[in-house]
Amino acid sequence: MGRVECLVAWLTMARTPLDEATQLCAADVIHRRLGALPADSTVGQVRDWFAASSHRRIAVLANHRRYAGSLTREDLGDEPDPLRPATDFARPGPTVTPDAPALTAHQLAIATPALRVPVVDHDGTLIGVVGVTDDLAGFCGTW
Repeated sequence: MGRVECLVAWLTMARTPLDEATQLCAADVIHRRLGALPADSTVGQVRDWFAASSHRRIAVLANHRRYAGSLTREDLGDEPDPLRPATDFARPGPTVTPDAPALTAHQLAIATPALRVPVVDHDGTLIGVVGVTDDLAGFCGTW
């Protein structure tokens, strides 16, 4: 994708401005593209997943929709073994519940380098991910 197409894609990406989210909950601002990886993914598979798109900032691991953790490219560090389980590097949180205020999800997301926070319900089911725009002014990927 060329520079102009990237700019057009960015400008047309659905987003919810922060000032319009004051009465919304996390479920209302979930990024519509969730690419969860199987919980048994290896370091090599996660690296390949990240390599497929520069826009991927957080890898979410799930076992049949059960949240198993999340990690960033940086969490993998210089691990030389591509067959090592990615869960060895995954973190259990932060996460947010779908009924939490959207502004709480925003605060949790901006506290991470990924600007993302997984949305996990009370029984551990992965619902989605809340993503914050690079300018921190809203939620990305919302409709």
